[in-house]
Amino acid sequence: MSGTSDRELELAERVRAACIEAAVAGYRDAAIRGLCGEGALEAAISAIRGLELARLVDDPAD
Repeated sequence: MSGTSDRELELAERVRAACIEAAVAGYRDAAIRGLCGEGALEAAISAIRGLELARLVDDPAD
């Protein structure tokens, strides 16, 4: 990736990790509540949409 700094890559990795974490947690919670697979997937997507991206950018420690 030409022109991509280490800091940009670190940010991208934090965003990816946060998306995966949110999706897994959302799916797991929906499955525990008895939602079907499609409902659990929608919950996972909703969890990703609800991420506070500014927090990821402002606080690299999280």
